[in-house]
Parts: sequence; structure tokens; C-alpha cells
Amino acid sequence: MSEARIHWVGGPVLRARMSGPFHLYESIHVGAAALLGEVITLEGDELVAQVYEDTTGLRPGDLVEGTSQPLSVKLGPGLLGRIFDGLLRPLDGAGDAPPALTMVRGARRSVAPMQFDFEPCVALGERVTGGAVFGHVAGRRSQACLVPPDLSGAIESVCPSGRYADDTPLVLVRLDESRVVPVSLSQLWPVRRPRPVREHLPARAPLVTGQRILDTMFPVARGGRAALPGGFGTGKTVLQQALAKWCDADVIVYVGCGERGNEMAEVLRDFPKLEDPHTGRPLLERTVIIANTSNMPVAAREASIYTAITVAEYFRDQGLHVALLADSTSRWAEALREVSGRLGELPGEAGYPAYLSSRLAEYYERAACVRTLAGSEGSVTIIGAVSPPAGDFSEPVTMHTRRFVRSFWALDRQRAQARFYPAIHPLQSYAEDAEALAGWWKERGNPDWLAQRRRMLTLLEQQAKLERMVRIVGKDALPMPQQLTLVCAELVSEAILRQSAMSPVDRYCSPERQTAMLRTVMHFVSSAERALEQGVPLERIAALAVYRRLMRVGEEIAEGDATKFDELRRLVDEAFQQELRELAGRTPVARAAQN
Repeated sequence: MSEARIHWVGGPVLRARMSGPFHLYESIHVGAAALLGEVITLEGDELVAQVYEDTTGLRPGDLVEGTSQPLSVKLGPGLLGRIFDGLLRPLDGAGDAPPALTMVRGARRSVAPMQFDFEPCVALGERVTGGAVFGHVAGRRSQACLVPPDLSGAIESVCPSGRYADDTPLVLVRLDESRVVPVSLSQLWPVRRPRPVREHLPARAPLVTGQRILDTMFPVARGGRAALPGGFGTGKTVLQQALAKWCDADVIVYVGCGERGNEMAEVLRDFPKLEDPHTGRPLLERTVIIANTSNMPVAAREASIYTAITVAEYFRDQGLHVALLADSTSRWAEALREVSGRLGELPGEAGYPAYLSSRLAEYYERAACVRTLAGSEGSVTIIGAVSPPAGDFSEPVTMHTRRFVRSFWALDRQRAQARFYPAIHPLQSYAEDAEALAGWWKERGNPDWLAQRRRMLTLLEQQAKLERMVRIVGKDALPMPQQLTLVCAELVSEAILRQSAMSPVDRYCSPERQTAMLRTVMHFVSSAERALEQGVPLERIAALAVYRRLMRVGEEIAEGDATKFDELRRLVDEAFQQELRELAGRTPVARAAQN
């Protein structure tokens, strides 16, 4: 074990003179309390390290011990339903004790072993490769037990079914004639190293969120990357919690990266009480929460998103679909900036380090839909919130993030102040995978989804242009077709884009219900355009009872009532047929006077 002696300490950064070999990104123990740290620079006989705990009390001459291992976390069946800090040390208390947002200084990464019921699925002499499943554990959720990715060999021995600690060797794998490696339920993995896969798969299906403005307008592919930027008060946290509850991922990894302590305390209080709508069980049973608040050591904040993506990849390798929700990457970037300043590095734009872009790329590129080493399909979808100061999307973190994500969900302060939720601006947002996902919608009964989506975006874009003209010349000065565009765009906004997370009826919208709503609204738009061309006055179109009913369709027709949409489309047809009959019965003079 290599050693070094501290000769300078500044906040989370220290410098020490080495008396043995160290390597880059090696995990270290610092001082008498064995504080956890990581080597980040080697210069001659001097190392520079960042410490993931409070460095109060450290002084020149204190010992730094190397571990000869990179910074790693313990992955195993004891993760689901738990709350951890940024280095995967448990924050949930024993028994019924509430979770805490502080850690005892010098607490080791290893925790007391947990007991699980193990059922093997391999036989003696069977050859296994890295990532293979050698058994399952029962519990709140059955989980696969994986051979570490870097091991391949024949099964030398396997324990029978029973209850074992997660660090008990259950399988012996013979690598060659001289080496036998024990495998337990848990394994260590370096957080900065992506877990290997057999192959990457193209985007074929969306991550269904249950939010119409996302699924219908700006979908994110399963295994894709999405950014959720927005200023203070625009609803980032509420939307992310709605995604955690309603999206169709098998596992949720929620990382609070540098958020305020009271916000994370609210998450830790509310999440255990939420019900999983897919199973009726507590939502926490399929969730891993990583809490790293702004008052925790800044270097640990920088490591927390690597910890979270490593945990997500572990569940992906079991053939599960994982959604990673990070709130927020701006606080993570601020941690990079603070540590960079302590190192005396030349700052880039807005004081961020020059490698901000590459670090963001390393993080977002770990999202993927893959064929695992065991041959199953799994995915990690990253949804990262960004908190630009004053809602300025031209600041560095937001600008660099846009380069690496496929879906951009821009939250708008004016829409939030108008109580329009989700406050996602439809003209500032985009989804690059929309065309690739059109086949998925076609398989679920909507071959016109892509055309309908384009039509809605066109209406909303025309609405924005016309509203600028209205402020100058007034609405009555516009031609009737343009006034109808404003009426139809308002219907799209109210019926499709608006959706309350607090509504017991409309807080979730399945793809089937979205298809029916979309088809009904676009049927009205097409019928209104034809009626206007045939001479029906715009005032009568906007005053139709069915129009007002469509504005409230999200609250009036719940899940499972698909037949009511057929009835609503029939009412649309009847309403316009009635208007055309009345139009035909009027004299030409009366029609000219109304027009």
C-alpha cells in the first residue's frame, strides 16, 4: 500500500508528497479518520487529490494511504428501496429510523452485510462468461445475480438454495488451472468506467412517461437522453417526480445532485409514501434514491452522477429498463467549477473548466439501449434537469448539454406564471428521435402520429406569429382563416398540452388514450377548416358546445373510456352538419351580412 504526506490543504483539495507509487483516479484514505478521496493529478513526486468528506481538521503531515483500486461502489441486490449518499453509503436509518442528510465523517463505503434468499440457476462444470446470471434473489423485487463482467470460466462449486449474506461467496469460478475466483451476490465496480455490453441497439420504442406533451410532441427513446432546463419555479422537480411515478421503466434511479437540503428532505419524506401505479406497491420498491445536497462536500457532488449511472447500468445488465433522473446537472457543473478553481486551472466560459463539455459527454453517452452480456435487452434513459441562472439557455451548461441530448424539454417561466403545466415551451423544445419512433405508434393504432404531430407544431408556430400581429393590429383585422388558426391552436394547447399532475383523472395518459385524444382534436381541426371554407361563420365554430367540451376532454374522459372518444367525434360531425344545414337555409343576403 502506497503512502504520502499532506503538505497543503484547500477545501476539498489537498496536495501530498508521495513515498510510493499512486495511479490516476486511485481511491485513497486521508488522515486519522480515513476520509475517502481520489487522486486527480500526478506531478513528479506530488499528487493532487479531492476528498469526498469534510476536510476540517486535516493538516500538513497527515497520512494519505492508497488503496491500489479506483473509486468503486458496491453493487448488489440491496440497492432497491434504499436511500444513499453520493458515494452509495446508506442514509436510511436502521428499522423505522428516518433517513438523514448527513454522514458521520470517516464512515467507510462498506456497510453491514444484508441477508437474501438465494436460488442458483447454474450447475457444476457449466461454463459462464462475464455478465451471466448465476442465480436469483427473492425479496421486495426478484433480482438476477450476475457474474462480474471481467470473469469467464467454469463453475467449480455453487451453494444450494438458502439465505446468505450478500458478501458470502456463493459460486467459485475456475478461470484456469491455477486460479479460482469466488463470486458473491454483490460486486465492486469503478464509477468512472462504463460497464461493458454485447452491442448497442437503435432507438425503437419511446420511454412512455404518461405526459402528453412529452409522449406525443417530444418523445424520448428508451435508452435515450433528455434535458429538462428551466429557471426557478418552472416546475422541474414536480415534473421529474411525475416521470418517476408514471414512466414505464422497471427501475428508477433518482439523484439529487447539489439541490437544497429542504427540497431533498421533501423527496425523502414523500417518495416512500407514493404508490406505484403499475403494481399498487410502494414506489420506493423499484427506486434507488441518491441524495447529495448542497451542504454536503462539494467533491462528493461531482462523484454522485457517476455513482448514479453505475447503479443504473447494473440494473440494465439484468435486462431491465432504467430511468435515471438527475436534479440537477447545473449543481454538478458548479462542483466541477469549484474544484477546478482550487486546482488553479485556467477557467473557461463563466468560470467553468475547459473540460466541462467532455465531462458532460462522458456522462450522457452512458445512456443506451443495449444487448447485455447475458443476451437480454436492457436500457438506461437519462433525464437531466438543468438550472440555468435566470432561465438563460445560452449559459454554458445548457448549451453544452444540448449537444449531447436527443430530446430538449425547455421549461418556460411565462407559461409557469400563467399556471400552464407542464410549462414546456412547444417551440423551444425538440425531439430528434421522433421519426424513428413513428413505427412504434403505428403498431399501437396510430399510423398518422407523425403527420398529426407536425400539424400541431405548425399550428402552434403560426399562433406565435399571429399573436405578435394581433398585438399590433388587433384580432379582428386578421383574415378569417388566420383567426381560425388561433382558435384551433388554443384547442391544441388546452386539450393536448395542458395536463395537471394533481388531477386524479388526467395526471397520467396512456398511449392509447393519447391516440384517441389526438385523433379527436385533429378531427375537429380538419372539420372546422372545411366548414369555414364552405361559409360557416367563425363565431359559430368557436361557440360550438362540442368545442368547449373538447377543451376539457382531459378531465372528462378517463382511462378505459375509449368509446367516449368515438362518441365525441360523432358529436363533432353532427355539430358541423347542423351548421351546414342552417347555412344552406339562410338567404344569400343573410349569409353575406354574417360574413
